[in-house]
Amino acid sequence: MAATLRFTKMQGIGNDYVYVNGFEERVDSPSELAKKISDRHFGVGSDGLVLILPSASADVRMRMFNADGSEAEMCGNAVRCVGKYVYDHGIQVKDVITVETGAGVKVVRLLFEAGEVCGATVDMGEPELTPARIPVLTEASTDGGQQRFVAHPVDVDGQLYEITAVSMGNPHAVIFMKGIDELDLPRIGPNFEHHPLFPKRTNTEFVEVISSNKVRMRVWERGAGETLACGTGACAVAVACVLNGYTGRDVDVELKGGTLQIHWDESSNHVYMTGGAVTVFAGEYHI
Repeated sequence: MAATLRFTKMQGIGNDYVYVNGFEERVDSPSELAKKISDRHFGVGSDGLVLILPSASADVRMRMFNADGSEAEMCGNAVRCVGKYVYDHGIQVKDVITVETGAGVKVVRLLFEAGEVCGATVDMGEPELTPARIPVLTEASTDGGQQRFVAHPVDVDGQLYEITAVSMGNPHAVIFMKGIDELDLPRIGPNFEHHPLFPKRTNTEFVEVISSNKVRMRVWERGAGETLACGTGACAVAVACVLNGYTGRDVDVELKGGTLQIHWDESSNHVYMTGGAVTVFAGEYHI
């Protein structure tokens, strides 16, 4: 008889993952499981796999695997869902949940509607702007005495793009342009993801500025392709907006799956992300 694995499918503005409770379930090969369970025809179907595990430094630990099996440091939409899962399943019943990630411990403040967790505000920490730490393999321009990679022209497949590089625990390349709806991301996305400038590959955001407090974006995620949303990407976009003088520090970032509210606090230098978290269904997967 085949072994079964209990799981919960959750989504944060369309960024969907399969969540497994590591307090109760055992996953021996998460990378291989991520590839199989994420398949939208032969598996559950998702952007990846998230394991919720015990932690020595926080309430829980989150490990996140992309659909191609690669492990990512952090996922903003997933961490909100982890907070909801932890509360809903009684692992920690409190309004503020701490989550250990590959990018450090994140503080998740749960939001409630009619007594149910409907979303969260996450302290995503400080953005990393030093190229070597993002990482970006190139000399950077000097911005206010600091080395940053802002609006830097980069040749990608014979075309020049001005890229602003930001890490929110994982690397992001932000490009401001018009006509993002017309982009053929399956064709051009891999050229950015695997560009030699980015030794750990990169997530790429294509951004259209709407106003001083609103932008639209499409995202090509490292290891997953185009997704409906990317939380760390939205945070990176908000930071890039400020660095390039397009918006203030409060930005609504509109993605295909919905809108995230991002605030880059000037006094603490921390980025705060607010958005929804939804349970789709639960089930058993035959391994």
